[in-house]
Amino acid sequence: MDEQPSSKTRGKPIKCRAAVSRQPGEPLVIEEIAVAPPMAREVRIRIVCTSLCHSDVTFWKMKDYPAIFPRIFGHEAMGIVESVGEGVDEVTEGDSVIPFFISDCGECVDCRSKKSNLCSNLPFKVSPYMHRHETSRFTDLKGEVLYHFLFVSSFSEYTVVDIAHVTKIDPSIPPNRACLLSCGVSTGVGAAWRTANVETGSTVAIFGLGSIGLAVAEGARLCGATKIIGVDLNPDKFEIGKKFGVTEFVNAGECGNKTVSQVINEITGGGADYCFECVGLASLVQEAYACCRKGWGKTIVVGVDKPGSKLSLSSFDVLHNGKSLMGSLFGGLKAKTDIPMLLKRYLDKELQLDEFVTHEVKFEDINKAFDLLIKGESLRCVIWMDK
Repeated sequence: MDEQPSSKTRGKPIKCRAAVSRQPGEPLVIEEIAVAPPMAREVRIRIVCTSLCHSDVTFWKMKDYPAIFPRIFGHEAMGIVESVGEGVDEVTEGDSVIPFFISDCGECVDCRSKKSNLCSNLPFKVSPYMHRHETSRFTDLKGEVLYHFLFVSSFSEYTVVDIAHVTKIDPSIPPNRACLLSCGVSTGVGAAWRTANVETGSTVAIFGLGSIGLAVAEGARLCGATKIIGVDLNPDKFEIGKKFGVTEFVNAGECGNKTVSQVINEITGGGADYCFECVGLASLVQEAYACCRKGWGKTIVVGVDKPGSKLSLSSFDVLHNGKSLMGSLFGGLKAKTDIPMLLKRYLDKELQLDEFVTHEVKFEDINKAFDLLIKGESLRCVIWMDK
């Protein structure tokens, strides 16, 4: 659908196409919807392109709370500001922007601190509504409410996002690269760069070489790690991982009578300096913790486990081994300052983004992107709205 001039649409609902998920696990349906104008501190964005993340698939399959339908998924995107609500001065009509799921209000104690990216004014939650006003901006043509996803909902030609979830970017950056930093690549690179603060010459072990794990490898490479061990069940991931700095590979299914942690402890001579769990399994968190080095080793949890999962650690080991265990939401990044920094590193040919894009499809073929990711055939599939 052609872009509508802001002067004609400002303050009015816009009719556009969206890929609506009406039932869990069923193909998305392209339908015409209405997108309400932005309320105070909100921005309406024309999406240029979006990409599919595992979190979209996870919640698309989910049948129980916090699943809710009908819903518009998508949370990795790049777009153009169509109009802004009252009180918005950070961006203006025509700006190139990236939306993101984690808040960066710039006002609370946490957002003003260098120690945290966990906003307390607008704390992260999986809500079906806008973050500030707790209502939806989407309706179908029958007037039925369509629910939001992770405060972005980018599987729509137009969406509305709170200003705390948007950052302005350099318009010269290709949209199909910029969108990757909305979630996945930022999360992985940030986990190594910001959360772990990986040091030059260090040893890193990464459990799970999907997009997030590969992004962790890329972050560790940028930080100067000299040994980056990838752990996965698929041996093909080693060749892919080499592009992002992986130097050694452990096939978790071929460790004989040893655990993965025992193998890594042997390879590293006592454990890796930094271990990253990128799958979302409590058992792997424990394996990662078991093979990070005593005294200074850090284990960083990046993977999203199912609600209610528990970790079991020996308090004796916690006391006597002096290791750290920490979580990393959105890689510990301050979205409004760190995303532009990462994009500059891409323009300076330091950060690799091109290698993450394995497929590109038209909006009409969005279900193909789901098929590719579910089959493990893609890292990131970019979905173009108007190509």
